[in-house]
Amino acid sequence: MRAALTAAARGVRGANPVVGAALLSVEGEVLHVGHHRGAGTAHAEVAVLDAAREAGTPLQDTTLLVTLEPCHHTGRTGPCTKAILRAGIGRVVHAVADTTDAARGGAAWLREHGVEVREGLLAAEALELNERWLRAQQQRRPFVSLKIAQSIDGRVAAADGTSQWITGAPARAEGHHLRTRVDAVLVGGGTLRSDDPSLTARTAAGQLCARQPLRAVMSTRPVPEAARIRGGTAQVVPAPGPGGPVPELGASGSGVPVPGAPAPEASGPGPGAAGTGAPAPGVDAHVTRAPVIGAPVTGAAASGAPAEGADGRFVHLDTHDPREALTRLRDRGAAHVLVEGGPTVAAAFLAADLVDELWLYQAPLLLGAGASSVAGLGIETLAAASSWRGDPVGVPDGAVGAVGEDLRWHLRPAPS
Repeated sequence: MRAALTAAARGVRGANPVVGAALLSVEGEVLHVGHHRGAGTAHAEVAVLDAAREAGTPLQDTTLLVTLEPCHHTGRTGPCTKAILRAGIGRVVHAVADTTDAARGGAAWLREHGVEVREGLLAAEALELNERWLRAQQQRRPFVSLKIAQSIDGRVAAADGTSQWITGAPARAEGHHLRTRVDAVLVGGGTLRSDDPSLTARTAAGQLCARQPLRAVMSTRPVPEAARIRGGTAQVVPAPGPGGPVPELGASGSGVPVPGAPAPEASGPGPGAAGTGAPAPGVDAHVTRAPVIGAPVTGAAASGAPAEGADGRFVHLDTHDPREALTRLRDRGAAHVLVEGGPTVAAAFLAADLVDELWLYQAPLLLGAGASSVAGLGIETLAAASSWRGDPVGVPDGAVGAVGEDLRWHLRPAPS
């Protein structure tokens, strides 16, 4: 099962879960390993069975190990249960059950057709791989991670509006790595105008990471043509109307963030105002552009082709309603959204009870004035405070850890 888990981690995150499978001989030897490579491609079980057929491996007395219960529905591919039965596999072990309405029931169907099925091997590790995806399916909306970088006194900007940079390079590096693990990054119009972010994920050398999130702005105001976030094709997504659905954008991958990968000092270069370093029209005057980094783009992005699992395009969500914004992102395949907005957007998602986890970075700075990290939530008493609990899952040093000179808190809403 560990071989299957390792394979699953290579999968493309996003609209589908990441799944790995391994074929085991009667002697316990791992014969073949495979994983799901993205929507529309063979599921992990089928990939392993195909590899066995191509290699001429006898399937008699073999055991199929899968990180997620085999699906029993027809989508862009057929049901894995029937492929397993046709192959003559007599024993299946899956780590965790698939609780989604569309795919659940595979284990019961296999048992009804004479296949021995067991569940629970390395379940905790398998659940960690897809916990956010499974939650998104159950909630019928994307899993939402809120990231805040603030001073000791809870400020995200100084009195003059400057905010770059409150936290140090190691914390910003983790922020870039988080972007590679989600389907979409969302900010509001205030952050767009004050920071002019690119929202790309970059390495320490300034190269674009192979997997880029969809970049989203939630605002009813226009996005300046020269804004950094317009690093790709822009699409304005209005409220659904008689004109029909907006074309699907696709998605990259969601999953368990593993902080620590290196990233650049700044958000990265964008289409500047004639390359002068001046802010784009409509962007606050104090914003200065980082110099263009000359390092080449790596991977498939270097040829202009999208990297596996990457989207990296920009979408303008013409709304102030966070639920509506999430619905439109879900319709485009996003299962995990990272909210990096300012105080107003953070408050909107928190007040609507839409934040599933919080990444809070706190720098050893006192600003005394300036924007607070969260705008008013209407909380009048201590008893009514929003309560959170540390979550050590998926973080190397636990729920609270040092990141350079800063502190990182990984939090989940406390049970009500």
